[in-house]
Amino acid sequence: MDYFKNLLQLLKTERDEDREAYLKLTQTTSIADRRAAGIAWYPVAIRGSEPSRGDYLTVELERTTHKDIAHQLRFGAPAVFFSNHDAGADRVEGTIAYSGGDRLKLTLFTDELPDWTRNGKLGVQLLFDNNSYDEMQDALKQAQALAKQPEGKLIRVLTGADEATFIADSDNASSANLNASQQSAVNQILAANELAIVHGPPGTGKTTTIVQAIKQLIQQNGKQVLVVAPSNTAVDLLSEKLAAEGLKVLRIGNPSRISDKLTDLTLDSQASAHQYAKDIKQLKKQASGYKNMAHQYKRSFGKRERDQRKALFDEAHRIMKDAAKIEQFIIDDLTEKAQVIAATLVGSNHHTVRHKKYHTVVIDEAGQALEPACWIPILKAHKLIMAGDHFQLPPTIKSAQAAQNGLATTLLEKAAIRHPSAVTLLEEQYRMHESIMGFSSAEFYGNRLKANAAVASRVLFPGDVPMNFVDTAGCGFDEKADGTSTVNPDEAAFLLRHMQALAEQLAANKRPFPSVAIISPYKAQIQVLKELFQASPLQPFADQISINTIDSFQGQERDVVYISMARSNTEGQIGFLADTRRINVAMTRARMKLVVIGDSATITRLPFYADMVKYAEQCGGYQSAWELPA
Repeated sequence: MDYFKNLLQLLKTERDEDREAYLKLTQTTSIADRRAAGIAWYPVAIRGSEPSRGDYLTVELERTTHKDIAHQLRFGAPAVFFSNHDAGADRVEGTIAYSGGDRLKLTLFTDELPDWTRNGKLGVQLLFDNNSYDEMQDALKQAQALAKQPEGKLIRVLTGADEATFIADSDNASSANLNASQQSAVNQILAANELAIVHGPPGTGKTTTIVQAIKQLIQQNGKQVLVVAPSNTAVDLLSEKLAAEGLKVLRIGNPSRISDKLTDLTLDSQASAHQYAKDIKQLKKQASGYKNMAHQYKRSFGKRERDQRKALFDEAHRIMKDAAKIEQFIIDDLTEKAQVIAATLVGSNHHTVRHKKYHTVVIDEAGQALEPACWIPILKAHKLIMAGDHFQLPPTIKSAQAAQNGLATTLLEKAAIRHPSAVTLLEEQYRMHESIMGFSSAEFYGNRLKANAAVASRVLFPGDVPMNFVDTAGCGFDEKADGTSTVNPDEAAFLLRHMQALAEQLAANKRPFPSVAIISPYKAQIQVLKELFQASPLQPFADQISINTIDSFQGQERDVVYISMARSNTEGQIGFLADTRRINVAMTRARMKLVVIGDSATITRLPFYADMVKYAEQCGGYQSAWELPA
């Protein structure tokens, strides 16, 4: 089938580009650079170790310095444990089994700690993640083969070969806390035989809808549901909300938002509370005892000692096999009794649940999911629910060529075009003032969004205009190149002056200072804004103001949002700004006030921004930067 042949080629292009970037980073940079790039912890200290599955050893490590650096060391990622004593030889590979705070557990592909761990400084570094690519590649090949079989109906629906079907007049329970379009989405999910899609624009309660749908699916047929998403954060949010509804959730993997509530949902936590867990502990203790006794024999010993040493190791291995059998029993017991299994897309193939099949699989945030990764859980499903918004942030793709050739188009987008009857748009939003919502609704959602009465006319103070475009055209705020990014220091300084004026208006109206997001698509502009903010009169409100890129605000909201467009040039080049989905995300974070600051002469070459400026004028929110006192 050409469909999967094409996807396999795109995945290969992406893998090659990703590996190339990884090798470039690891082979040509110092350990300090790799630490700064978030792919290494160095130095680390060993805080404990214990025998693990299959004669492996799990070691607990803590980073002892540079704790403020953000990192990518996540559950399930391959990593190498090393010493700087002899960089070539002193290394052993493994998999991250847990990551939280400044500690992580690394399952090493060895049954004992190497001698070199006592020499030099120790570190841990991510390896190139071949495993995820292998899982995606295998899933595509399996889907390709299964598409031709009678049981490949869902695959044929998703690739457009078959139509999606629904149960006519299905008997649906209604839920008191859902609005009409949310209830319609739940009904569609319950009636679907193969596929249902929930299109959830910002603030429309997509998560609430999905949670109610999963609850009713389980009530309807009593069958286990697999819930997946591309990021740990999205999986955590759904897991927490499903558990709060009284469902038995089993979280496979390592939650990124470590809270007691989430920890209790994990397989590790539930396994350690299992009635047979103490037996495993006891057996592991015995095995460690036999191994320690075996290690007492020094290198120079005769046949008798050698036989004795071997017998001790053999006994340790036998005991660990018994422990592994009990461990497997516990895993099977827990995975069997759970109503919901929750994991990331790739995590759904974790060894503990690899061979499980499900009646229904739910992919949340499907608009950010790479299609090849989606096929991993889809192969386990009879029926698929996708939820997301393809007009918000797209998946992260390393290869521009792969993105251009189709990898950037998500399965959510393709399925929504192929099967419009399977799509329900959530139409009522609970976040934004109606004039902030209006532009996004017109440009992306066919003017179908409406604001809930509680938020529709909510303002910071009487008479304030919620939707603003401040035009810097003619001010001479020229952009500058900063490496691969763009910076506009004059616009950044102007933005903070504008916010200072807003703070004075709020004070005059006896209103408290609200929560604020300052957003820009450009990292260099964010850096300048942060530096200028340090010396700004707005410092007393620092706790209420967040300054960051668009991507970091996905899923969040603030009372006020400022967007710094940064682009200002005579050629009308807008770079990143051409990705209007990203701007949609930025604009729809605001509850009561949105202030977009940009040079209309540069950005309105794209019709989208010409429409935005016109819309701001209609709302009475267009202002020239000249009107604000310097």
